This record gives sequence, structure tokens and C-alpha cells, in this order.
Amino acid sequence: MRGTIINAVAILAGSGIGLAAGSRLPERGQRIITTGLGLCTLLIGVQMTLKAQNILVVIASMVLGGLAGELLDIEGALERVGEWLKSWARSSAGTFVTGYVTASLVFCVGPMTIVGSIQEGISGNADLLYAKSLLDGAASVAFASSLGIGVSFAALTVLVLQGALTVLGAKLAFLMWPEVLNELTATGGLLIIAIGFLLLDVKRLPGANLLPALLAVVLLTTARLSLGW
Repeated sequence: MRGTIINAVAILAGSGIGLAAGSRLPERGQRIITTGLGLCTLLIGVQMTLKAQNILVVIASMVLGGLAGELLDIEGALERVGEWLKSWARSSAGTFVTGYVTASLVFCVGPMTIVGSIQEGISGNADLLYAKSLLDGAASVAFASSLGIGVSFAALTVLVLQGALTVLGAKLAFLMWPEVLNELTATGGLLIIAIGFLLLDVKRLPGANLLPALLAVVLLTTARLSLGW
């Protein structure tokens, strides 16, 4: 799990730099950074969605996953975790939960998370996670400068999720099949777009409640492949 540990450390280091820089920025400066982040997040999300090979599978996954997420209230659960962490950290920052939830989704929803973690679990090669660490570290500087200390706690989410994928690496190798990974990446891209809308104050979408769509797209794609469709 060296790659995941380094990834978490990079997020913490980047967040520390961002917090130090953000404290010196006026409110207008923080707002323009958040706007820039929102636009970049939308761009990343659109690029990911273009990986889709079977749009009907992606649509069905978003519908089924969204319904499951609403029933489970994943968004509420993640926000409660954020509130607990805020209380534990004795933080009074109004953007703590938003920073934690936003950064957790951005850092964990993407092909590098899946492929990098599984690759390290199978072969011990963590090169992809090292590259992801550099990207997440740089992103955490920008996020923390505008969204505050909650961003640093996303390192815990990365440790848990990527660590689990690494431990289960060999058993999850099928996720690296191009047919599965493309649809998974496209579905994750739609979640990233939802985060972009949030950062831009366009509309607050329950992005976390759509997380089950990632599981749904894997199940539907593997079923489609097994049936030869």
C-alpha cells in the first residue's frame, strides 16, 4: 500500500500549503479560485464521460444507482462523517463538510484510483498511484485554499478506499478490462460534473447518492459481456 500511503501524504502536504496560502487571500481571491476549480472539474468530468462506449448502460446505471443512493442516503451519511470529523478537529470552518465531501469524491472517483490501486495489489507496481499523488497534491493546494481544512481529511477516504482496492487487487482485476473501465470512467465523469456544478454554485446535486451507479455500471457491463451483447 505504499502508493496509497504516499497519495494520502501528498494530499495532507498540499492541503497544508493551500491552507497557508488561503489564509492570506481575500474573500474575492478565494471565490475566483473556487470558480476556476469548478470549471476545471467540469472539464475533467466531460473528458471522462467521453470514454463511454455504451451510453444505454451508463444511463441505466445512473438511474438505478441514484435510486439506491437515495434509499441509502449516502450523501447524508458522508456529510455526517464530515460533521463528526469537524467536531473531532474542533473546527469552526463553515466549508469543512463541503471541502471534505468534494475532495473525497474528486480524489476517489476516477480511473487512476481503480487501475492504480488494483495494479499495486496485483504486481506491487505503484507508479500510477505515484503519478496520482502528484496530481492530488497539486489539486489539494487549490481546494484547501478556498474550501479549508476539510480537504485534508479526504486523505482518510483515500486511505480506506484505495487501500481496500489494493488488498482486493487480484479479485478485482476484471475492472481493468477496457470494456468495463471505459463505462466505469464515463459514469465517474458524470459524478465529477455534479461536483463542478456545486463548486460553481449552479446547482447542488447529491453527488454521493449517485455513487452506487459505479457498482451498477460494473454489474450491467459484466452481465452484457457474459451474454455477448
